[in-house]
Order: sequence, then C-alpha cells, then structure tokens
Amino acid sequence: MNPDTAAVAREPERVLIFDTTLRDGEQSPGATMSHAEKLEIAELLDDMGVDIIEAGFPIASEGDFAAVSEIAKRSKTATICGLARANLKDIDRAWEAVKHAGSPRIHTFIGTSPLHRAIPNLTQDEMADRIHETVTHARNLCDNVQWSPMDATRTEWEYLKRVVQIAIKAGATTINIPDTVGYTAPVESADLIRRLIAEVEGGEDVIFATHCHNDLGMATANSLAAVEGGARQVECTINGLGERAGNTALEEVVMAMKVRNDIIPYTTRVDSKKIMHISRRVATVSGFPVQFNKAIVGKNAFAHESGIHQDGMLKNAKTFEIMRPEDVGLTQTSLVMGKHSGRAALRSKLKEMGHDVEGNQLQDIFVRFKALADRKKEVYDEDIEALVRAQGAAEDALELKFLRVICGTEAPQSADLTLTVEGVDKQVTAQGDGPVDATFNAIKAIVDHAAVLQLYQVHAVTEGTDAQATVTVRLEEAGRIVSGQSADTDTVVASAKAYISALNRLLVKRRTTPEGSDARSVSYKDIV
Repeated sequence: MNPDTAAVAREPERVLIFDTTLRDGEQSPGATMSHAEKLEIAELLDDMGVDIIEAGFPIASEGDFAAVSEIAKRSKTATICGLARANLKDIDRAWEAVKHAGSPRIHTFIGTSPLHRAIPNLTQDEMADRIHETVTHARNLCDNVQWSPMDATRTEWEYLKRVVQIAIKAGATTINIPDTVGYTAPVESADLIRRLIAEVEGGEDVIFATHCHNDLGMATANSLAAVEGGARQVECTINGLGERAGNTALEEVVMAMKVRNDIIPYTTRVDSKKIMHISRRVATVSGFPVQFNKAIVGKNAFAHESGIHQDGMLKNAKTFEIMRPEDVGLTQTSLVMGKHSGRAALRSKLKEMGHDVEGNQLQDIFVRFKALADRKKEVYDEDIEALVRAQGAAEDALELKFLRVICGTEAPQSADLTLTVEGVDKQVTAQGDGPVDATFNAIKAIVDHAAVLQLYQVHAVTEGTDAQATVTVRLEEAGRIVSGQSADTDTVVASAKAYISALNRLLVKRRTTPEGSDARSVSYKDIV
C-alpha cells in the first residue's frame, strides 16, 4: 500500500491535498516560472504539508523534466508526481523524472468524453485497450499510479464506469475525476463520486480524487461536494491559478474545512499559517496578482471600510470575521480607511499608530482625512501619517490657496498661484522648466528670499495611480537649513506645499537663530 493510501486508510476523514500549481497552474498563459522559482515553490509546498505535489509535465520540455527531477530529489515528506499522457514514452519520461523521490507517483490521463475521444479518433473499445495498456505499464514502474479520465463530467455514465473499472484492475491506486471545463454543479459532483465508489468493483479500495475548474465559479464548492460524496483527495492550486478561470484554490479548501468543521468534518495536514506567504510568493513568481476580493488571500479578505463594520470589529472581531487573520499567516486585521469610515475608526487607527489625539486636533485631522478619502479609493496608514505631519499648517504665515499649472510638450510651462501671506492673498503667474519649477518660481516671486534648494525628493507613500505623493524639500539660506514635507494625490500640489512648509520654517528661523547656525565647516582632516 502506497503512503498516501495508507494515510487515508488510517484516518478515514483525512483528505489528501494534491497541489498542481507547478503543472496546471503554470499552464496558464504567461504564468511560466523559472527553474529556481519552481524549486522554491515546491519547497514551500512541502514545508506547508501538501501531501502530493504535481511538479510538472516531464515530457513537455527538457526544462520541465529537469525541474521535476530536481524537485523529486529534494522532496522531504510530500509525494512527487509527474504527469503523462496515455502513451508509453510519456510514462517512461515521467518515471525517470520522479523515481528519485522518497515517494514517487505517475499520473497518466486520457480524455474520455465523446468530444475528447474524437480528437485521437478512437472508438470506445480502442480507448479502453489504451487505458489498460498504459496504466499497466505505469504500475510496473511505480506502485503509486494515478489515472484520470479527462472531461469525466461530460463522459457517458456507463462508459465512465467501464474505464474506471479497467484502470483499477490495471493497478491504479488513485482515480481522479476531473471536471475539466468547470461544467458540473455541487450536487452532481457529490453524486458522481458516490455512485462510482458504490458501483465500480474495487472502488472502495482506491482513493477517489476530484479536480475542478472554475469556469462557472463553482470549483471549490464542487470539490468540497465531491469530498462529501467520498473523495479523499482534492486537486488544487495556490490562488486558484490555472487555465482559463483557474482551479479549486488550495487555501479555500483548507480553510473551509477548518472553519466549517461542523458540516465539513474532514482534516488535512496543511499548515494554514503558511498560506498567505506562499500565496504572495506564487503571485510574484507567476506574474498573476491576486485579485483584491479573492477569498482568504485577497487584500480585502480581512479588510473593513464601512463605518458600521469597523465599529463592530473594534468591539468584537467575530462580528464580521469567520476566521482569524493569524490562521492564514497575517498578523492583524486591516481597517482600511475610506470615505465611509467614521471618527471612531480614525481615532482607533491613530491610536494604533501611536497618535493619541482628541478634541480639535482629532477634528482637524478628520476633516482633512475626509477630504483626502473623497479623492482616493483607500487611505493607508502612510497617508494618515502624512495627515498628522501636515497638521498645524493653517497657523503658518504662508498658506497655499490656489494653484493651476499648464504643462505638456509645448514649453514653457506656467503656474498660476495664489498664496496667502499673513492673511493677505497674493497672486502671481510664473514660468519655468516644467510644472514644479514654474510653481517654485511663482512662490519665489511672492516670498522674497535667497534660499537655495538643496534637496527635492518625491516618493509615493502608498500604491496605485491615486497614491499620495510625499515631497520633501530642503532649503539653505545664510547657513540656516530647513526642511518641509507634504503629501497630496497631486505631485505638483504636494511640491508646492512642501516648499511653502520649508519657507514657513525659514521665516521662524530668521527670527530665532543667527546666520550660519546650521552650517558646519567640515574637512577630511577633521574626520580622519
């Protein structure tokens, strides 16, 4: 008895997790991974407790063979599987790739539905003979053989029973029933597995597996229904990666069993706390980012913007979360701040970030927070830090009131600016080499100074095209050095505010410190 079958025999409620991220997942157009990346993902899967890793399709290329072979040699506890079509050459190549694993498996398949039988132009009898020959050959090489009737859910019932019976008699230890095009529904998925186990001779002595695609958005539901029907292996991928709409997502199956053990009383050996890490790594190496609202691993899976939801979360996290972020490897829930967030949520977020503010100070930040939230989709911690840093600007002598710039391919660029100087509005139009230069020239035209721009630095404090740009400006005048910083979704506006902030500090320094107080005369001799 192979290790996987033995595990299920010892624990009837145990469900084996068969991960095919490196095979089916990598077949997604554009998701090709390098050799090193495949080895890395395989190691992560092994460490997280995946039972079977389908490492690739060895006959597909020399690179695929090399990756499967190396993964087999490096495997620790996972069974390493190679895919093969129903021909002897494929099966031999798969065996050569996986044979060095501590627990190797050959997975061979053939399309059994009328549509798929028509491709090689085989009759039912000819295909039955091919199945017997190829499964027998695989079993002579390896005692752990999986067989799949591709497009099983659209295969005639009597023929499906017949070929499953043939594969079992030929020595297959796992019979996988693929919903290759995501066609079936949960009730059908459960019934199909249940009937095969009951009606096929020897069905109770092998492991039935399920492999569901997500074309109609029911892959995970179909997989869990198959488990209810008696399947004890679920084929899945990290992030649901796979051809077309993808596959059953590993994280969804594992967490569904963990959270709904009352109605899905099955277990896996996968360490759920490693889910988020491998999800992000697969997204990076495959180039397929995880959609924000993806179950379990999406950016919004543990995020709450609604004021009502945030209030409930602050009182008791269970009000709006059925699992803990820690269960999948996150450190905490993210209260995403947005236009629907209330003052209580903002106060809590500020306190969490180390800012204990109340009264007028909180109200001032809240007003500016709401104004910012109206201009961008999400307000991140860094955005809020920028709001806190900018507080108190209204008390300064200089304040930006209006700014409009004209820029583009036709030079020169110009800036129309209104600056409030000690309560009096002053307006000017200036030109420059670019919108920022024109803006700074306009400010200089209103505020007489001899300060030299020592530093102008821009970086986005958050992600996305609507991110706030944080601009830092450093000025030096007569040995006095001052810095100003500001953030805005408009980089030119942030630049103007940062420049004005630095000038406000310079005006204060003119009154309080002597010339040259910040300058340092340093030579190499002094520091050698």
